[in-house]
Amino acid sequence: MKKLFNPAAFLSSLIITSSLLSCAKASTKVVINSASSKKSHNLGQNCMSCHTSGTEAGNEGGVFRIAGSVYDAAMLNANTNATVYLYTGPNGTGTLKYTLPVDKKGNFYATGGVDLKTALYPVIIGSTSTFHMSSPTTNGACNSCHNVSTDKIWAD
Repeated sequence: MKKLFNPAAFLSSLIITSSLLSCAKASTKVVINSASSKKSHNLGQNCMSCHTSGTEAGNEGGVFRIAGSVYDAAMLNANTNATVYLYTGPNGTGTLKYTLPVDKKGNFYATGGVDLKTALYPVIIGSTSTFHMSSPTTNGACNSCHNVSTDKIWAD
């Protein structure tokens, strides 16, 4: 499988803070989780319920622009070996706009640098599977639908 993630290009377009607990206001923080991070929590819950402007989580951990959880094929445990890609076209077509690694707790998130004003098509790639969301989204609160009104996000 062709590796799509270009860390230098992706990270060069973002300003990443050195600490999730800096004293900067949430609106100035830009944090993208990393695949090796173990700082996230609340697998499967809507991250945007807490990580919003004016909340303790928003002030300490950042106001999330996009966030969600990825499960294993049994949809019981976190998949810690997946990546979320956001494309301008369906089925991984168009331009790859963003790459979000899933961390060691099964979550992905970004506090900035992700613009969902124009609808994007998510693609989840695990070790042995690729799944395309059939409709575009402008909502970065992935767990507000997945695990509520639609299936959990998962990959093998």
